[in-house]
Amino acid sequence: MSRTPDSSAVELSSGKLAQIACILEATARKPGNVHRFADFDDLDYLDFLLSASAIAEPLDRAEQEGIGRVVLSAVQATRKVIATNSNLGMILLLAPMAAVARDADLADGLERVLAGATIDDAQLVYEAIRRANPGGMGKVDEQDIADEPTVTLREAMVLAADRDLVARQYANGYREILDDGLPALKRWMDDARPLEIAIIDAYLELLANHPDTLIARKVGWGKAREASRFSREVLESGWPDDREGQNRFRAFDQWLRSDGNRLNPGATADLTAAVLFVGLRDGTIKLPRSTGPDGWSGTLDAPRRFS
Repeated sequence: MSRTPDSSAVELSSGKLAQIACILEATARKPGNVHRFADFDDLDYLDFLLSASAIAEPLDRAEQEGIGRVVLSAVQATRKVIATNSNLGMILLLAPMAAVARDADLADGLERVLAGATIDDAQLVYEAIRRANPGGMGKVDEQDIADEPTVTLREAMVLAADRDLVARQYANGYREILDDGLPALKRWMDDARPLEIAIIDAYLELLANHPDTLIARKVGWGKAREASRFSREVLESGWPDDREGQNRFRAFDQWLRSDGNRLNPGATADLTAAVLFVGLRDGTIKLPRSTGPDGWSGTLDAPRRFS
């Protein structure tokens, strides 16, 4: 069960916490993803920083305006600063959490917010998705994104839950985020590990346990399950402490970046950003952050040691 906000985080708005979460997610050198030492041809690290700054203000209105309008506003704000889709999944995950009152339990509040979503919310979210124009959406028989929805937002997400990790969170109350990703982050933070290491571990745990649906949409479920097996092997090989684990990590990163980055676990990255929002909200990630040698990557030689 998630906790109510830590007092150190209450001073920051939900939109600001979402912005920080997205910056942390993009900066951590997660295998197969854009970070400050690795860009894609059509998407780079600066895109993620700009889009993180764009969504803070719209998400601050989530409690008052509701999920649908805020998701659309955040996508529109993002499009004003970058030309490609960098954060649709993050917006979809962060908006319901930002709509929960800061003094409320997050899991209980999410259930109320999601249960209260309407057909109007679904229509606004569908418009936002069309504007973001994510790749690999395909076409489905029921409540296709190209059509106008005739069910509530949660009901539409339930229909997509088996093929989309983000939609699955709407269906199951953010179980992968609250029950898998957050405990992984907490374990490594409680072990006094650098924050970047804890973020990467949470990402690897999520990917190992839940095949990435963006990979599945692009190249099939076989490759998605292979990515999950590879992630589990990294975790079980002693990463980040043993040389074998570091080598497996580098090999995994290279494999995910092959085939024109079509193996990018983008859905897992979206869930990781949501985990970080929860960690900031409940004080697992302390603010203001430490500026000591162990505050982010650990010792000075760590940045190149596991990337």
